[in-house]
Amino acid sequence: MDRSRFFPSFASLRLDEVARLSGAELVRGDPSAEITGVAPIEQAGEGDLTFLDNPKYARHLQTTQATACLCAPKYAAKVPDGLMLLQSVEPYRAYARVLAGAFPEAVAPTGFGSAAEDAAIAGTVHPTARLEDGVRVEAGAVIGPLAEIGSGTLIGAGAVIGRAVAVGRGCRIAPNVTIQHALIGNRVMIHPGVQVGQDGFGFAMGPGGHLKVAQIGRVIIQDDVEIGANTTIDRGANRDTVIGEGTKIDNQVQIGHNVEIGRHCVIVAQVGISGSAKLGDYVAIGGKTGINGHVTIGDGAQIASVSVVHSDVPPGVRWGGVPARAAKDWLREEMVMIRMARRELGLDDKD
Repeated sequence: MDRSRFFPSFASLRLDEVARLSGAELVRGDPSAEITGVAPIEQAGEGDLTFLDNPKYARHLQTTQATACLCAPKYAAKVPDGLMLLQSVEPYRAYARVLAGAFPEAVAPTGFGSAAEDAAIAGTVHPTARLEDGVRVEAGAVIGPLAEIGSGTLIGAGAVIGRAVAVGRGCRIAPNVTIQHALIGNRVMIHPGVQVGQDGFGFAMGPGGHLKVAQIGRVIIQDDVEIGANTTIDRGANRDTVIGEGTKIDNQVQIGHNVEIGRHCVIVAQVGISGSAKLGDYVAIGGKTGINGHVTIGDGAQIASVSVVHSDVPPGVRWGGVPARAAKDWLREEMVMIRMARRELGLDDKD
């Protein structure tokens, strides 16, 4: 695969350098062997580093043309003799470290131009805004009054940073992002089209019409958060909307007002989290799941894709379904329904 149109060519690395960078153990192979690229196991060729983490791809071990493979100990005995072996209990994370070292530009949103080009056609910065040294503002971006931007932060083309917004150091704010009523930590990545800090959906409803309730809270986004394209995060109504440290949010997620999300959560695409819901630390939410307002999901809980969470979820459990319940109960109920339907249709287990 030719990536050179968008990313620099892979810088050649010795196999022992790959081991050091990945944190893997070099079990078999010449430490001075040259690694000149990375590729999926079924597409890799001579000079490529590949990895094996998912058992679905184990069948490619015998036919891959890669030079070296990162794999878990359970697959080590299956690696053919001609394939150099780096062993890691977390091969995908080890591979990710190599990619981050080889392609740093691909880890975070990058600008549309160079720093010199930006200087010639820079965005609009209000005189009362405060920018530390090393802030890069691309063409068409607007930074409002009293805003504060930390050093090393990129403000992409067409982005809007609202009045008094604070953005920390080393952040990447991609093109066409809008941020208002928000305080952003350090090393936060916000991908194109994200909207942060707009009105929450709050109305005092009644037979004479629905009276809009002023939303006077903020959005607090802590350090090392990543937010995918076209996600929306409403500001709080009467308290803050909070995204905890290290949390990763996919594309097209809706987060309502007053939501509190803990540290190091993972929220997959098209999840909707209603107002005042609270997620603990290390919670994982599968794609297209809906979470009712005012529910609490405990630390470490996992919710399957396309579920609906109506009630509080205990810590450390796996739930799924509509409405969401313990995964074992959900799957058992699904099997019972399938068997009943097959009996009704006169089908046996072989049909």
